[in-house]
Formats: sequence, C-alpha cells, structure tokens
Amino acid sequence: MTASITTPPDYTAIKQRQQATWATGDYAIIGTTLQLVGERLCEAADISAGERVLDVAAGNGNATLAAARRFADVTSTDYVPALLARGQERATAERLPVTFREADAEALPFADGTFDAALSTFGVMFTPNQAQAAAELCRVVRKGGRIGLANWTPGGFIGQLFKIIGQHVPPPAGVQSPALWGTEARLAELFPGYRVAITNQVHNFRYKSPEHFLDVFKTYYGPTNRAFAALDGAKQAALAGDITALVARMRRPGSATMVVPGDYIEAIITKP
Repeated sequence: MTASITTPPDYTAIKQRQQATWATGDYAIIGTTLQLVGERLCEAADISAGERVLDVAAGNGNATLAAARRFADVTSTDYVPALLARGQERATAERLPVTFREADAEALPFADGTFDAALSTFGVMFTPNQAQAAAELCRVVRKGGRIGLANWTPGGFIGQLFKIIGQHVPPPAGVQSPALWGTEARLAELFPGYRVAITNQVHNFRYKSPEHFLDVFKTYYGPTNRAFAALDGAKQAALAGDITALVARMRRPGSATMVVPGDYIEAIITKP
C-alpha cells in the first residue's frame, strides 16, 4: 500500500488572504478596547526604560504604546500598513518616539539578537505557519531576553467565536487553529528549551448590548466582516444567531449592558 503524501499548505497564498482580511473594516476600533492587555503584558515582561523592544503583529499598537510609555526603544511591526498608520497616529498624539515598520511576523527584517524583548498581543497567534513565527521571535531576541505574548484560549470567548465562524466559513486546509497559542502544551512545542511562565487572565468585553457587539464586530473586525460577506442572507442570519447565542451563554448575568469575560493567557518566555 502506498502511503499518502500530504501537500503542505500554501502559506504565501494564505497570508495574502489574511492580510486582506485584517485590512477590512477598521481593527483599530476593536483594538483600542484591548489597551489594558498591552499594559499588563509590559508589566509582566518587566519592560524597562532604554530596552530595545519589538512589537510583532502590533495591530494598532497596544503593546507598542505601553512599552513606549515606559521609555523603551520601541519598534512596531505589522504586515497591514493601515494598522501601522493607526498606531503611528496614537504615538504621535501622545508624543511617543516609536519606529514603525511594515514586516511579516514569519520573516522579520532584523538581525539575530537585536532586541531585549519581543511582544505580541493577539497578533502573532494568527500567523499560518506557527513554527516559523515562533522561530522568528526566538531569533531576534538576545540571549536572556524575553518574549511576551497575550493569546486567546480555545475555550474562552474569542476562541469560541472563531470556532463558530469556522463552522460557517471553513478555514484554509492544513492550518492549525490560532487558539492553540493559548495553551501551555502548544507553547511548549513552539519554544522547546525555553522557560515559559503562564498566567491566566481575563479581559472583559464591554458593549451596550449583544446587538451592539455584533454590529461592531461585523463592521470593524476583519475576520467577522469577511465571514458575513462570504455568506448569503439566510446563512448570515444563522451565523448572527450562533454568535448571539454564544454571548447569551457567556455574558455576565445581572448586567443591563453586555459584559462578557474573555479568557486569555499571558506568557513570558525567556530565551536561554
């Protein structure tokens, strides 16, 4: 019997589609609500004044701004120019000196050991080639340096949201779930021989109502926006119903508005 040969995913094509997805809507509207995560991550990673810090898949710059507020020497990267522009607007408004550079998280344009710390808040976890992205984080950080990550968990609100989206619009074949980055087991695989310290955290999603949340995510959050755009009217209604049901299951009871706890892990990974 001849063994079957598995064709590897076309990561280049997948990244092009992802890039277009994240450029859709305006992620900065969502990202700004997550600023507290960047502040917490910088504290957990003990970011200090004068350190060379890289923010990978920075989006609109939550970890970027948090590190710059601690007087670090920050370079902010993303492969979506519009998101970098949003981060630059925020840095300019706060008079924070930050270097912004377009870059692919799987092929960072920096020499080995350039940075004291590399950070990513809900960013690098979405790379299609997870092992390559992890290797790049390891490569650009000096010996003894830190990699600080905030990653959604599979069982948390956003992990479940992506599971629902995947049931309606299947993800590319052969690509592992981003939510695996939110597990201790997967981080141990991605960073063998590194010290990985994990803390469970919660970010509360606060919106006026479930309907308000759905409207904001349909309009501004690229993955949700593209999922609805790929479906016809009846299937859009089914997806909306499943998301609303998820909110109903996970929202905090007794609130007149929508408050949904979103579980994530904060991982500080030290390079030996």
